[in-house]
Amino acid sequence: MVKAHRATIQDVAVLSGLSICTVSRALRNLPNVSEKAQVKVADAAAKLGYKASSAAARLAGGSTGSIAIIAPTATAWFFAQAVEAAEEVFGDSGFDTVLISLRGKASVKRKIFGDLLGLSQRVDGVLLLNVDLSESEVSLLAASGLAVASVGMTSVPWDNVGIDDELAAWQATSHLLGLGHWDLAVLSGRETQENSVLTSSDRLKGFGRALKDHHLTVHPDLVISSDSTIDGGSKAMNELIAHRSLPTAVFADCDEAAFGALMAMREHGLAAPKNVSVIGIDDHPMSWFLGLSTVAQPVADQGAFAANLLVDRLQNADAPNEPSNHFLDTKLIERKTTRRQR
Repeated sequence: MVKAHRATIQDVAVLSGLSICTVSRALRNLPNVSEKAQVKVADAAAKLGYKASSAAARLAGGSTGSIAIIAPTATAWFFAQAVEAAEEVFGDSGFDTVLISLRGKASVKRKIFGDLLGLSQRVDGVLLLNVDLSESEVSLLAASGLAVASVGMTSVPWDNVGIDDELAAWQATSHLLGLGHWDLAVLSGRETQENSVLTSSDRLKGFGRALKDHHLTVHPDLVISSDSTIDGGSKAMNELIAHRSLPTAVFADCDEAAFGALMAMREHGLAAPKNVSVIGIDDHPMSWFLGLSTVAQPVADQGAFAANLLVDRLQNADAPNEPSNHFLDTKLIERKTTRRQR
Protein backbone atom coordinates (compact mmCIF):
# COMPACT_ATOMS: atom_id res chain seq x y z
CA MET A 1 0.00 0.00 0.00
CA VAL A 2 1.39 3.42 -0.97
CA LYS A 3 1.62 5.80 1.95
CA ALA A 4 -0.18 9.11 1.31
CA HIS A 5 1.90 12.27 1.33
CA ARG A 6 1.31 14.30 4.48
CA ALA A 7 0.75 17.93 3.55
CA THR A 8 3.15 20.49 4.99
CA ILE A 9 3.05 24.24 5.36
CA GLN A 10 5.36 24.41 2.32
CA ASP A 11 2.68 22.69 0.22
CA VAL A 12 0.16 25.29 1.36
CA ALA A 13 2.61 28.08 0.51
CA VAL A 14 3.25 26.70 -2.99
CA LEU A 15 -0.46 26.22 -3.75
CA SER A 16 -1.44 29.67 -2.40
CA GLY A 17 1.52 31.45 -4.00
CA LEU A 18 2.48 33.07 -0.67
CA SER A 19 5.55 32.87 1.57
CA ILE A 20 5.75 30.30 4.35
CA CYS A 21 5.89 33.11 6.93
CA THR A 22 2.65 34.62 5.60
CA VAL A 23 0.96 31.22 5.48
CA SER A 24 2.02 30.49 9.07
CA ARG A 25 0.49 33.74 10.30
CA ALA A 26 -2.69 33.26 8.26
CA LEU A 27 -3.25 29.72 9.55
CA ARG A 28 -3.09 31.03 13.11
CA ASN A 29 -5.37 34.01 12.38
CA LEU A 30 -2.71 36.51 13.38
CA PRO A 31 -2.78 40.21 12.44
CA ASN A 32 -0.98 41.86 9.51
CA VAL A 33 -2.33 39.34 6.99
CA SER A 34 -4.65 40.71 4.30
CA GLU A 35 -8.14 39.29 3.83
CA LYS A 36 -7.16 38.20 0.30
CA ALA A 37 -4.17 36.27 1.66
CA GLN A 38 -6.31 34.69 4.38
CA VAL A 39 -8.74 33.40 1.75
CA LYS A 40 -5.93 32.03 -0.45
CA VAL A 41 -4.38 30.21 2.49
CA ALA A 42 -7.70 28.83 3.74
CA ASP A 43 -8.56 27.52 0.27
CA ALA A 44 -5.13 25.92 -0.21
CA ALA A 45 -5.15 24.35 3.26
CA ALA A 46 -8.64 22.93 2.69
CA LYS A 47 -7.67 21.41 -0.66
CA LEU A 48 -4.58 19.80 0.89
CA GLY A 49 -6.22 18.78 4.15
CA TYR A 50 -3.60 20.69 6.14
CA LYS A 51 -4.29 21.89 9.67
CA ALA A 52 -1.98 24.09 11.74
CA SER A 53 -1.02 22.93 15.20
CA SER A 54 -3.23 24.48 17.82
CA ALA A 55 -1.60 27.23 19.86
CA ALA A 56 -3.60 26.03 22.85
CA ALA A 57 -2.29 22.48 22.61
CA ARG A 58 0.56 21.52 24.89
CA LEU A 59 3.25 19.07 23.93
CA ALA A 60 2.54 15.42 24.49
CA GLY A 61 4.75 14.05 27.23
CA GLY A 62 6.79 17.23 27.66
CA SER A 63 6.97 19.45 30.69
CA THR A 64 8.92 22.67 30.16
CA GLY A 65 6.97 24.33 27.34
CA SER A 66 10.26 25.70 26.02
CA ILE A 67 12.26 25.19 22.83
CA ALA A 68 15.97 25.93 22.36
CA ILE A 69 17.19 27.56 19.17
CA ILE A 70 20.90 26.83 18.76
CA ALA A 71 22.89 28.93 16.27
CA PRO A 72 26.63 29.23 15.53
CA THR A 73 26.33 32.96 16.20
CA ALA A 74 23.47 35.29 17.06
CA THR A 75 24.88 38.31 15.24
CA ALA A 76 25.07 37.25 11.58
CA TRP A 77 22.16 38.39 9.42
CA PHE A 78 21.18 34.87 8.28
CA PHE A 79 20.82 33.56 11.81
CA ALA A 80 19.05 36.67 13.10
CA GLN A 81 16.44 36.36 10.34
CA ALA A 82 15.91 32.64 10.88
CA VAL A 83 15.70 33.05 14.68
CA GLU A 84 13.10 35.81 14.45
CA ALA A 85 10.87 33.80 12.10
CA ALA A 86 11.17 30.65 14.25
CA GLU A 87 10.50 32.55 17.48
CA GLU A 88 7.29 33.94 16.02
CA VAL A 89 6.04 30.44 15.18
CA PHE A 90 6.99 29.08 18.60
CA GLY A 91 5.42 32.00 20.43
CA ASP A 92 2.20 31.78 18.41
CA SER A 93 2.05 28.06 19.25
CA GLY A 94 2.40 28.62 22.99
CA PHE A 95 6.08 27.85 23.48
CA ASP A 96 8.82 29.90 25.11
CA THR A 97 12.17 30.18 23.34
CA VAL A 98 15.68 29.78 24.73
CA LEU A 99 18.29 31.18 22.34
CA ILE A 100 21.73 29.56 22.58
CA SER A 101 24.58 31.11 20.61
CA LEU A 102 27.70 28.98 20.17
CA ARG A 103 29.59 32.26 19.65
CA GLY A 104 31.72 30.66 16.95
CA LYS A 105 33.60 28.60 19.55
CA ALA A 106 34.11 24.83 19.45
CA SER A 107 34.47 24.84 23.24
CA VAL A 108 30.96 26.23 23.69
CA LYS A 109 29.56 23.64 21.27
CA ARG A 110 31.26 20.82 23.18
CA LYS A 111 29.83 22.09 26.45
CA ILE A 112 26.26 22.24 25.12
CA PHE A 113 26.28 18.88 23.35
CA GLY A 114 28.27 17.25 26.12
CA ASP A 115 25.41 17.88 28.56
CA LEU A 116 22.24 16.97 26.67
CA LEU A 117 20.67 15.70 29.88
CA GLY A 118 20.98 19.18 31.35
CA LEU A 119 19.54 20.69 28.16
CA SER A 120 16.58 18.28 28.22
CA GLN A 121 15.74 19.50 31.72
CA ARG A 122 15.42 23.06 30.36
CA VAL A 123 13.65 22.48 27.03
CA ASP A 124 11.48 19.93 25.26
CA GLY A 125 12.77 20.52 21.75
CA VAL A 126 15.73 21.90 19.83
CA LEU A 127 15.91 23.83 16.57
CA LEU A 128 19.44 23.77 15.12
CA LEU A 129 20.46 26.48 12.69
CA ASN A 130 23.24 25.26 10.41
CA VAL A 131 25.30 23.72 13.23
CA ASP A 132 28.17 21.47 12.19
CA LEU A 133 27.81 18.39 14.42
CA SER A 134 30.04 15.34 14.56
CA GLU A 135 28.54 11.89 13.96
CA SER A 136 28.69 11.17 17.68
CA GLU A 137 26.94 14.46 18.54
CA VAL A 138 24.20 13.68 16.01
CA SER A 139 23.71 10.22 17.52
CA LEU A 140 23.63 11.52 21.08
CA LEU A 141 21.12 14.25 20.22
CA ALA A 142 18.90 11.80 18.33
CA ALA A 143 18.88 9.51 21.37
CA SER A 144 18.36 12.30 23.92
CA GLY A 145 14.57 12.23 23.91
CA LEU A 146 14.44 15.83 22.70
CA ALA A 147 12.34 16.67 19.64
CA VAL A 148 14.72 18.06 17.01
CA ALA A 149 14.46 19.94 13.73
CA SER A 150 17.09 21.89 11.81
CA VAL A 151 17.84 24.43 9.14
CA GLY A 152 20.66 23.79 6.67
CA MET A 153 21.68 20.31 7.85
CA THR A 154 21.33 17.32 5.53
CA SER A 155 21.65 13.59 6.27
CA VAL A 156 20.33 14.01 9.82
CA PRO A 157 17.77 11.76 11.57
CA TRP A 158 15.23 14.56 12.11
CA ASP A 159 13.22 17.06 10.05
CA ASN A 160 15.38 19.52 8.13
CA VAL A 161 14.70 22.56 5.95
CA GLY A 162 17.25 24.32 3.77
CA ILE A 163 18.36 25.14 0.28
CA ASP A 164 20.45 23.14 -2.15
CA ASP A 165 23.75 24.92 -1.39
CA GLU A 166 25.59 23.18 -4.19
CA LEU A 167 22.91 24.26 -6.67
CA ALA A 168 22.96 27.86 -5.39
CA ALA A 169 26.72 28.06 -5.89
CA TRP A 170 26.36 26.45 -9.31
CA GLN A 171 23.79 29.13 -10.24
CA ALA A 172 26.11 31.95 -9.14
CA THR A 173 29.18 30.52 -10.87
CA SER A 174 27.26 29.63 -14.03
CA HIS A 175 26.09 33.25 -14.22
CA LEU A 176 29.71 34.44 -14.26
CA LEU A 177 30.71 31.82 -16.81
CA GLY A 178 27.76 32.78 -18.98
CA LEU A 179 29.09 36.34 -19.02
CA GLY A 180 32.37 35.09 -20.47
CA HIS A 181 34.43 34.98 -17.27
CA TRP A 182 36.81 32.01 -17.43
CA ASP A 183 39.28 33.22 -14.79
CA LEU A 184 37.31 32.84 -11.55
CA ALA A 185 38.19 33.00 -7.85
CA VAL A 186 36.05 31.82 -4.96
CA LEU A 187 35.97 33.19 -1.42
CA SER A 188 35.04 30.00 0.39
CA GLY A 189 33.67 30.11 3.92
CA ARG A 190 36.01 27.51 5.35
CA GLU A 191 35.90 29.05 8.78
CA THR A 192 39.17 29.99 10.44
CA GLN A 193 37.84 30.77 13.92
CA GLU A 194 36.33 27.44 15.04
CA ASN A 195 32.93 28.54 13.68
CA SER A 196 30.69 25.50 13.47
CA VAL A 197 28.85 26.57 10.30
CA LEU A 198 27.87 24.21 7.50
CA THR A 199 27.25 24.98 3.76
CA SER A 200 30.74 26.04 2.63
CA SER A 201 31.82 22.59 1.40
CA ASP A 202 28.66 22.15 -0.68
CA ARG A 203 29.02 25.65 -2.12
CA LEU A 204 32.62 24.92 -3.08
CA LYS A 205 31.37 21.75 -4.79
CA GLY A 206 28.83 23.81 -6.74
CA PHE A 207 31.58 26.21 -7.85
CA GLY A 208 33.66 23.27 -9.07
CA ARG A 209 30.70 21.63 -10.81
CA ALA A 210 29.93 24.77 -12.80
CA LEU A 211 33.57 25.01 -13.92
CA LYS A 212 33.56 21.33 -14.88
CA ASP A 213 30.43 21.90 -16.98
CA HIS A 214 32.55 24.32 -19.04
CA HIS A 215 35.57 21.96 -19.14
CA LEU A 216 37.48 24.12 -16.66
CA THR A 217 39.23 23.16 -13.42
CA VAL A 218 39.41 24.87 -10.03
CA HIS A 219 42.76 26.63 -9.67
CA PRO A 220 43.94 26.10 -6.07
CA ASP A 221 45.52 29.57 -5.92
CA LEU A 222 42.10 31.08 -6.63
CA VAL A 223 40.32 29.31 -3.76
CA ILE A 224 40.64 31.72 -0.82
CA SER A 225 39.54 30.79 2.69
CA SER A 226 37.26 33.41 4.17
CA ASP A 227 35.17 33.78 7.29
CA SER A 228 31.52 34.35 6.38
CA THR A 229 31.71 37.99 7.46
CA ILE A 230 32.45 41.39 5.97
CA ASP A 231 35.86 41.40 7.63
CA GLY A 232 36.55 37.89 6.38
CA GLY A 233 35.64 38.83 2.82
CA SER A 234 37.81 41.94 3.00
CA LYS A 235 40.85 39.99 4.24
CA ALA A 236 40.38 37.32 1.57
CA MET A 237 40.08 39.88 -1.21
CA ASN A 238 43.15 41.74 0.05
CA GLU A 239 45.08 38.47 -0.05
CA LEU A 240 43.91 37.84 -3.58
CA ILE A 241 44.91 41.32 -4.74
CA ALA A 242 48.25 41.38 -2.95
CA HIS A 243 49.60 37.89 -3.51
CA ARG A 244 47.74 36.27 -6.36
CA SER A 245 46.80 37.11 -9.94
CA LEU A 246 43.62 39.15 -10.08
CA PRO A 247 40.78 37.20 -11.77
CA THR A 248 38.06 38.76 -13.89
CA ALA A 249 35.33 37.58 -11.52
CA VAL A 250 34.88 36.51 -7.89
CA PHE A 251 32.22 34.28 -6.34
CA ALA A 252 31.84 34.92 -2.60
CA ASP A 253 29.85 32.13 -1.00
CA CYS A 254 27.82 34.54 1.12
CA ASP A 255 26.78 38.16 0.64
CA GLU A 256 28.56 39.47 3.72
CA ALA A 257 31.88 38.14 2.41
CA ALA A 258 31.03 39.78 -0.93
CA PHE A 259 30.49 43.12 0.85
CA GLY A 260 33.96 42.80 2.35
CA ALA A 261 35.42 42.00 -1.07
CA LEU A 262 33.82 45.12 -2.56
CA MET A 263 35.21 47.20 0.30
CA ALA A 264 38.74 45.86 -0.20
CA MET A 265 38.55 46.49 -3.94
CA ARG A 266 37.56 50.09 -3.35
CA GLU A 267 40.56 50.56 -1.02
CA HIS A 268 42.81 49.41 -3.87
CA GLY A 269 41.19 51.72 -6.41
CA LEU A 270 39.25 48.87 -8.02
CA ALA A 271 35.53 48.63 -8.70
CA ALA A 272 32.90 46.03 -9.59
CA PRO A 273 32.16 45.25 -12.32
CA LYS A 274 34.65 47.54 -14.09
CA ASN A 275 37.70 45.63 -12.88
CA VAL A 276 36.24 42.48 -11.34
CA SER A 277 32.69 41.09 -11.39
CA VAL A 278 31.44 39.97 -7.96
CA ILE A 279 28.50 37.75 -6.96
CA GLY A 280 27.32 36.31 -3.64
CA ILE A 281 24.61 34.13 -2.10
CA ASP A 282 21.80 35.25 0.27
CA ASP A 283 20.11 38.45 -0.98
CA HIS A 284 20.97 40.30 2.24
CA PRO A 285 19.01 43.61 2.45
CA MET A 286 22.23 45.53 1.78
CA SER A 287 22.70 43.64 -1.49
CA TRP A 288 20.01 45.73 -3.13
CA PHE A 289 21.54 48.95 -1.77
CA LEU A 290 25.03 48.01 -3.01
CA GLY A 291 23.80 46.61 -6.30
CA LEU A 292 25.29 43.18 -5.55
CA SER A 293 24.39 40.35 -7.91
CA THR A 294 23.45 37.34 -5.80
CA VAL A 295 21.49 34.12 -5.49
CA ALA A 296 18.54 34.78 -3.19
CA GLN A 297 17.46 32.29 -0.56
CA PRO A 298 14.28 32.50 1.58
CA VAL A 299 15.91 32.76 5.00
CA ALA A 300 12.86 33.61 7.12
CA ASP A 301 10.82 30.90 5.40
CA GLN A 302 13.44 28.30 6.30
CA GLY A 303 13.24 29.28 9.97
CA ALA A 304 9.44 29.37 9.99
CA PHE A 305 9.06 26.06 8.14
CA ALA A 306 11.49 24.21 10.41
CA ALA A 307 9.79 25.69 13.48
CA ASN A 308 6.39 24.49 12.22
CA LEU A 309 7.77 21.00 11.69
CA LEU A 310 9.17 20.96 15.24
CA VAL A 311 5.87 22.18 16.72
CA ASP A 312 4.05 19.44 14.83
CA ARG A 313 6.45 16.87 16.28
CA LEU A 314 5.99 18.15 19.82
CA GLN A 315 2.22 18.29 19.63
CA ASN A 316 1.86 14.98 17.79
CA ALA A 317 4.58 12.96 19.48
CA ASP A 318 2.89 9.62 18.74
CA ALA A 319 2.46 10.23 14.99
CA PRO A 320 4.64 7.71 13.08
CA ASN A 321 5.98 10.14 10.48
CA GLU A 322 9.46 9.60 9.07
CA PRO A 323 11.93 12.54 9.26
CA SER A 324 11.77 14.71 6.16
CA ASN A 325 14.21 16.94 4.29
CA HIS A 326 12.85 19.97 2.44
CA PHE A 327 14.73 22.18 -0.05
CA LEU A 328 13.33 25.65 -0.73
CA ASP A 329 13.97 27.38 -4.04
CA THR A 330 16.81 29.80 -4.75
CA LYS A 331 16.81 32.49 -7.44
CA LEU A 332 19.57 34.29 -9.35
CA ILE A 333 19.29 38.08 -9.06
CA GLU A 334 21.48 40.02 -11.48
CA ARG A 335 22.36 43.54 -10.35
CA LYS A 336 25.23 45.95 -11.00
CA THR A 337 28.33 44.09 -9.78
CA THR A 338 28.47 41.62 -12.66
CA ARG A 339 28.79 42.28 -16.38
CA ARG A 340 29.97 40.57 -19.54
CA GLN A 341 33.72 40.15 -19.85
CA ARG A 342 35.18 42.54 -22.43
